[in-house]
Amino acid sequence: MTSVNPRPTAVLLPGTGSDEVFVRSVFARPLAALGIELITPAPPRGTAVVAGTMALVDDLARTVSGPLLVGGISLGAHLATDWALGNPGRCAGVLAALPAWHGEPGHAPAAVAARACADLVDRAGLDTALATATHGVAPWLAAELDRAWRRHGDTLPASLRAAAAHPAPEPVRLRTLEVPVGIAACADDPVHPLAAAQVWAGALPRARVCETTLEAFGADREAVGRAAVLAWLRAR
Repeated sequence: MTSVNPRPTAVLLPGTGSDEVFVRSVFARPLAALGIELITPAPPRGTAVVAGTMALVDDLARTVSGPLLVGGISLGAHLATDWALGNPGRCAGVLAALPAWHGEPGHAPAAVAARACADLVDRAGLDTALATATHGVAPWLAAELDRAWRRHGDTLPASLRAAAAHPAPEPVRLRTLEVPVGIAACADDPVHPLAAAQVWAGALPRARVCETTLEAFGADREAVGRAAVLAWLRAR
């Protein structure tokens, strides 16, 4: 009698300054099309955003039966991959949307932007920071930043700085991760460069990259979710 691998439960994590509402809007329907249940925990506030998120995934792994398909957007992709590296026996794969750097953040555009936004909030207040950060950006992104940043409230600067300081997995570590990894990248995204996604894919033993664009992402939030899921299916 042939055993059947249980269908995984997906746990998806938000990016820096974002929240579970947005990550769910990106991934819910692409995963539902595969019959995969999705859990999107709210990010811990302030300096707890990194360690607290890892603890949340650990707690879910103890309560959910079967393997986890972990992933997220930007920082969420970094943290999910960290968890997969430490728990390969419980992991069915990774959905890494818009990885922002590898190793130390240094001068990576996403880290620089997060630090600058934290300084701006501290210096000028949330309303002025939002007006500056959303000036000239696509309306969907402006609305998303306004909603999510206000939810973080006074803890936003600490959360942004903690995320900007956290190292992403280094290529030497990525080479040890044997689970299938689907990577989504926007070819025209200067904050989450396609080159970063390509470094990840080049190091990971079982990874594929599926590209989309910021224009497509703005028109349809699920474009990045579909890209990551499709890349994961190809990596399998």
